[in-house]
Amino acid sequence: MKRVFAMATAWWWGTLAERDRLAGNYPEAGRRLRRALAILRHAGHADGVLAMSLWNSLGVLCKSEGRFSAGARAYREALRIASRDLRANDPKFASLYHNLAGLEHARENYDTAEPLARHGISIRERALGSNHSDVARDLSAFAAILDGLGRHGEAEVMHRRALAIFERGGRRERREVAYALANLAACLHLQGRRDEAVDAAQRAVAMQRSVMGAHHPDVRLSEANLAIVERGAAGSSAR
Repeated sequence: MKRVFAMATAWWWGTLAERDRLAGNYPEAGRRLRRALAILRHAGHADGVLAMSLWNSLGVLCKSEGRFSAGARAYREALRIASRDLRANDPKFASLYHNLAGLEHARENYDTAEPLARHGISIRERALGSNHSDVARDLSAFAAILDGLGRHGEAEVMHRRALAIFERGGRRERREVAYALANLAACLHLQGRRDEAVDAAQRAVAMQRSVMGAHHPDVRLSEANLAIVERGAAGSSAR
């Protein structure tokens, strides 16, 4: 009974941590995740699907904070548990490979990130089908890696495919539509298609403000990127 109570408590702290992360309150999210992991450890349940999920969440948080080495350690611990407890085709593996690829992308290790991302997409499509929103998240992340490799034409195809899947999700996917638009804007900007880039970036900022509020860190980042794209478009028009 004590173990069941500990797992329920750890799950609750993890849920609160995810709410804080999405709201941009990273320090509180970190405290809650570490508390959840400590509860599981003290209960003798440091492995298992819940612990894997919490370690994965900690990796996501560390990446958001720019603490890439700590994020890599968290993801490796999640992958260790998954390799022991899950089937090879479990979609949770796809999530871990997606996140590992994202971390390498953030480090600008694009050659390392590409095969990780491809492997994650392969697992996810086999498990969920090609039009699932989780596949779209994988495609969006993979497109960003291709942009980092300078393969912008390939990247645009992936960005647009991801955006189309998210848009079919309606209101529940508005946050993801906003991120996909921001990513597409960056890709178009890199190809010199500045007017198209400005339009996509403006739509992304407007949607993010509506969904997340004006003070969220991701909104501020998108606003900064919009300013860059708009300056480029103005410079192009002046010429």
